[in-house]
Amino acid sequence: MDNSTKHHAISRELATEILAGKYSQTGRLPSEIQLLKRFEVSRPTIGRALRSLQEQGLVERRAGSGTYVRLDHGGSAKSEVVSKQMGMIIPSQPGILESICGELARLARVNDFGLWSSVSGLHAADANMTVDEAEDLCTRFIEGGVSGVFFVPFEHRLHREESNRRITERLSQAGIPVVLIDRDIGEFPTRSEFDIVGVDNFAGGYLLAQHLIKLGARRLAYVTRPLTASTVDARIAGARIAMINNGLETPHPFVYAGDPADTKFVRSFAQSRQLDGIMCTSDHVAAELLQSLNRLGVSVPNELRVVGFDNVRFASLLTVPLTTMEQPCRDIALTAFTALRERMANSSLPPRNIIMTPRMIVRESCGAYLRQG
Repeated sequence: MDNSTKHHAISRELATEILAGKYSQTGRLPSEIQLLKRFEVSRPTIGRALRSLQEQGLVERRAGSGTYVRLDHGGSAKSEVVSKQMGMIIPSQPGILESICGELARLARVNDFGLWSSVSGLHAADANMTVDEAEDLCTRFIEGGVSGVFFVPFEHRLHREESNRRITERLSQAGIPVVLIDRDIGEFPTRSEFDIVGVDNFAGGYLLAQHLIKLGARRLAYVTRPLTASTVDARIAGARIAMINNGLETPHPFVYAGDPADTKFVRSFAQSRQLDGIMCTSDHVAAELLQSLNRLGVSVPNELRVVGFDNVRFASLLTVPLTTMEQPCRDIALTAFTALRERMANSSLPPRNIIMTPRMIVRESCGAYLRQG
């Protein structure tokens, strides 16, 4: 970081924490010595950062005591600071969401925005956030008057659609624009009134099925966890169309919903040898499925071809490297960030569905490199 901008970055981060309520219990910010150790900068840089917060009306400095949050947050000065704050509600961060969150944080930083997603402070995402915690965070965003919110809707939960709608409606009623990342708040193929940024899941499902069919697979199935997101329904729909276009019958059942780490569940469809190709909701599901298949003595890809979705970092490191559909995380984050800024500037824009193009990554698990004959 350029020395001339360090104090701006530090004051912005501290301002975000103040507005997030991190110091509300005591009102006292860390000492200058503590801030020196945390940010690894010089004392003059910390001094400039604290003076900037004081000029914004967010803190007051008490001689011999320290720096304290101003209870009124500085009136109009607060508005200026809040206008540069974004919120993020990310229920969990497996796979691609971790990368997207990290890129959003970087974009916020270089564009001089604060980004907070936790009642207690700054985090890229809160793993296993509950609905109650998300609603508490929503309340903090509304009370703090953030300018816009990124939201990844809940999945794998009963009543998830009601929870998603409750959160987005509260933000909308408070006049806070929302951009959805990866998926909509309801079931496929319904459409909400919010901007959505993600990949073309229908095309991704179609291309994976088409790839397996070209390799000789004829009896395909889809493995997913229960209560999954609407994005998976779009992938399944794409896979079904690929089979129809190739003159193949869709087996019944076509979708198996369960725990891929449960060998009993996996045995129910894998050991009968009725299938020769399986598509998975995600690389995490595929990785657990590969382990279960190995325990059951089913050879991948010799006896059963397997593909995933996402191209997470470990996909190429599995015992059988995974063929998958890559989601362009940096492009998704950049597009979502741009969409939220546009929505903040013009709330009258019509709802937009902005989709990125996924890319096939071919590895050994699909059987592409099996010797023929």
